[in-house]
Amino acid sequence: MKRIYSDIFQFRGSHYEFGYHQGLLLKDSFTLKNRDKQWKIRRPRFSISEAEVKAAIMPWAPGVWDELTGLRDALGWNMNKVLMEFGGYRLDYVKSGCSIFTDTNYMIRNYDYHPKTYEGRYTLYQPTDQGYAVIGPSQRITGRMDGMNEKGLALGYNFMHRKKPGEGFICNMIGRMTLETCADVGEAIRFIKEIPHRHSFSYILLDREGETFVVEATPRGVEVRTSNVCTNHFEILKDENRYHLNDSYKRMAAIEEQKGQVTDAYKAFRMLNDTDKGVFSDQYKNWSGTIHTSAYFPKEMKAWFALGADREPVVINFQDWLQGKEIGMKRILGEVNTELPFVHMEDQVR
Repeated sequence: MKRIYSDIFQFRGSHYEFGYHQGLLLKDSFTLKNRDKQWKIRRPRFSISEAEVKAAIMPWAPGVWDELTGLRDALGWNMNKVLMEFGGYRLDYVKSGCSIFTDTNYMIRNYDYHPKTYEGRYTLYQPTDQGYAVIGPSQRITGRMDGMNEKGLALGYNFMHRKKPGEGFICNMIGRMTLETCADVGEAIRFIKEIPHRHSFSYILLDREGETFVVEATPRGVEVRTSNVCTNHFEILKDENRYHLNDSYKRMAAIEEQKGQVTDAYKAFRMLNDTDKGVFSDQYKNWSGTIHTSAYFPKEMKAWFALGADREPVVINFQDWLQGKEIGMKRILGEVNTELPFVHMEDQVR
């Protein structure tokens, strides 16, 4: 077993200030040192134009561009390097797992991926210039892998495939932009339908009214369905599915089989987080091991979070934080059943 952690990062201010502050904290970090080594191994197959990325981001979330310039100034990098690392546009994404279960009052999500991609940053950001405040773990610093905003919109995404990529944004940046700009599931669905997609993912949405939808999105089209369970295959856009989906169907079947006995949020959390329920995954070497289980409660404005399996969740009162009360904890601790290195904790993670 490996002991791991996520740092809790709280910030209130403009997007530029947010980016600059993050850049100062990231300087000399294991995360950036390891990412630099990883880029040397897998050079991108294309160049990124600053003008192109700025033109892509500005209509959707101009604050994100300000955050990127803040990162640039704090790190002393040129903008091309910033966009390659944090821009969230036209970048590649490696396969992953993930399972999501929702009810009218909550969303529970397992985030399944490879340890060398995990940043260990749990963020609470309240912008003073534009956009909604958001709570949730970060991915590639500027993106959000799941989260909830101040209006009670919760979001998580599940990987489908990387076939025929498009000229668009990757999943974590779409998650970030959706949460910062949309107040409810209706606005979020319209946003996800309009924004250009790099890869194929399902985006699962829940709002304060208890409405929940799965948005199946590819570079070629977007479909919406009503469901409270999602793993790693499309139900409508079946022609887009990968060939090997046994694990996805297995996790979905486990949820479907047990959800009748799920009578409250804690039991739902246990269904996804416990190792004996058939949903939590230890396939870390296959890029689909469960690293965290998160939960969001739009009506209560609370979030739960746990690292690793069979854990009691840390409870964060987002409503109190929005009203100015800081989170007293600095770090969330956990354990995962792997010896693979984590990018934010160890050196030489290639």
